[in-house]
Amino acid sequence: MSHYERACRLSIYLGNADIEHHKPLSAQILHRAHHAGLRGATTLHGVEGFGHSGRIHDAAKWTIVNRGPLTVHLVDTPERIRAFLPQLDDLAGKCLIVCDEVQVRADDS
Repeated sequence: MSHYERACRLSIYLGNADIEHHKPLSAQILHRAHHAGLRGATTLHGVEGFGHSGRIHDAAKWTIVNRGPLTVHLVDTPERIRAFLPQLDDLAGKCLIVCDEVQVRADDS
């Protein structure tokens, strides 16, 4: 039998070309989450999107640099997500960070 548990999903919206210290910002976020022991993380590539700049970014095949949108989703308990948030303080102004409460299916084993 399964039930649902309360959890938080932290979604971080950025661009595929966002680099920090010569490494993709998305990879840095994913590694920080892994090091912190969060339950799960996924990086998703978007087709098109726009943000505070108002410019539409897409993953056009004819460009040298892929500036398409990217989202990193992290999921864990609300307490663990709150404890992780200070590790993203240095990203202020570089991406959009959204946290929402979700229900996660948990199997009773």
